[in-house]
Amino acid sequence: MASAALQPLDMQSFLAWEEQQEVKHEFDGVTTTAMVGGTVAHSIIQGNLAMAVGGPLRGGPCRFHGSDLKIRAAGSIRYPDGFVVCTKLPPNAKIVSDPVVIFEVLGESTARTDLAVKNREYEATDSVQRYIILEQDAIAGTQFERVGGDWIGHILRGGSILRMPEIGLEFPLAELYDGLDMETVGLSGG
Repeated sequence: MASAALQPLDMQSFLAWEEQQEVKHEFDGVTTTAMVGGTVAHSIIQGNLAMAVGGPLRGGPCRFHGSDLKIRAAGSIRYPDGFVVCTKLPPNAKIVSDPVVIFEVLGESTARTDLAVKNREYEATDSVQRYIILEQDAIAGTQFERVGGDWIGHILRGGSILRMPEIGLEFPLAELYDGLDMETVGLSGG
């Protein structure tokens, strides 16, 4: 990701400016960052995530959304790889303020932001109950969950079951990596 030249902006100015851009941008309250393309591994994991989470939620009060919608979190605008919201949204909404579960697929250029900066933002957003960060080059990740007043992290490994009681889902973490040869991904630098 590359930072845009137009800085600093306030939230309202950023949203107006971004509407005029050809590519999506995240905004951390001070600077903008262009959202650039990812890898095949990233795309496969994101697609599996949409099926594994989005499919079972159909017809219920919660809905899975991909990276086309913005979320507002602690004064920032983000485009997570996926998220679940359990409130009804108008069809023309472009920004969601109350995500419940958020998913990010780590990339080399986004790891620091996803693990540290966004983690703090999502912890500070009361509606967020769970933040799941998925590795690209291994069946692994990190999950943060709200337990009372605490924000607790857990390591996810190949045999882990991804449990999301706030949306009534659980499935093997490995399901999100279906279609990927992890040995090849790891050798190519994921």
